[in-house]
Amino acid sequence: MPGAAGMTDAAGGAVNIVRAPALSGVRHGFCGRQGGVSEGLYASLNVGIGSDDLPERVRENRARAVAAVAPGAALVTLHQVHSATVVPVTAAFPDAARPHADAIVTATPGLALGILTADCAPVLLADAEAGVIGAAHAGWKGALGDIPGATVAAMEALGARRERIVAAIGPCIARASYEVDAGFRERFLADAESHDGFFAHGRGDKFQFDLEGFVAMRLAAAGVARVVALGVDTYPDERAWFSYRRTTHRSETDYGRQISLIAL
Repeated sequence: MPGAAGMTDAAGGAVNIVRAPALSGVRHGFCGRQGGVSEGLYASLNVGIGSDDLPERVRENRARAVAAVAPGAALVTLHQVHSATVVPVTAAFPDAARPHADAIVTATPGLALGILTADCAPVLLADAEAGVIGAAHAGWKGALGDIPGATVAAMEALGARRERIVAAIGPCIARASYEVDAGFRERFLADAESHDGFFAHGRGDKFQFDLEGFVAMRLAAAGVARVVALGVDTYPDERAWFSYRRTTHRSETDYGRQISLIAL
C-alpha cells in the first residue's frame, strides 16, 4: 500500500493512513476505517455525519483523523452532493453550516480540508510554492461534471499555477469492482466519444468503469502536470475501507465513510 502509515490512539488501535509521496512536504493523508470508536457496520473510524452512527462517536472519529494527519488544524468538510461546485474557505465553519459542494480550496494555514468517501474518488491537490491546497470528492457524477477541473480553476484563483499543482487520487472503487450498465456508459459517451476508453466489457451486457483513470484524465486535461493515482480499491478490502457498493450488494442498512485530509 503506497505510503501506508499508522498512528496509535488512546484505545490502542491505529488510525491507518495512506500518504502520497508526491505530496511529501504537505500535511495530508487518506485515512482508512481503523482506529476509531464506532461499532457494527460503522467499525471503526466512521466520520460520516450523514450516517446513522452515534453523533458523539462520529465527532470523536473526526477528531482522531485530524490529530493523525494535521494536529492542531481546524477541520473543514462539506455537505457533498455530487456536484461540480467548489468552495474557497478562509476559516472553519460549524458542521451544521456546511455548504453544499464537492470541493474545497484554501490558502489559509491551519485548516484541514476534509473529503468523505465510500467508493468515490478523493482527490488532494497542492501547489506548495504558492501555498494553495484543495480537496475534491469525485464520484461518477462529479467527475463527469468536471469537479477536478473546477477545483484546479479555484486553486488558480487563489494564486496557484496549474503546472505546479500536484494531485493525488486516493482509495476508490477500481474498474474490476465497478460494474455498470449500458445506460451509464451512454452518459459518458454523450459527453465525449473518447470516454469509451474508460469502459471495459464485463459480464453479459455490462461494463466495468475506470473511475480513477477518468478522474486522472480530467486532472491532466485541466493542466495538472503531476497526477498520481494510488491504485487502492475500496471494494474488496472490508478491513481497511468502507464501501457503499459492498454495503449495497449485502443489503446492509447503512455504511460508514472514510476521510481524506490536506492542510497547510
